[in-house]
Amino acid sequence: MDYTTQQQQPIVPPPRPKNWLVESILATIFCCMPFGIVGIIFAAQVNDKYDSGDYEGALRSSKEAAKWTKISFFIQLGLAVLWIICAIIWGGFFFWQSRHYNY
Repeated sequence: MDYTTQQQQPIVPPPRPKNWLVESILATIFCCMPFGIVGIIFAAQVNDKYDSGDYEGALRSSKEAAKWTKISFFIQLGLAVLWIICAIIWGGFFFWQSRHYNY
């Protein structure tokens, strides 16, 4: 085998995974802070791992950042829906009470 005629093909790295940093910061500010902070930590790892050649690690960190950011968002969404339901129930109760008991 002649090694002098063999050309090496350049290794093309996979595309950089989404780092979710902006979304994690917004989720921390506007949603559930503890889970948003975990999302920020994983989001900050994505670019460092990718740049060091750890493509699998960057992908794992991206998936974890996405998971924790979405958990933060959906917990806040659930709390907002619960708050609205409680406000409607309590408002209805106090409205009913004011109509039936004239003090």
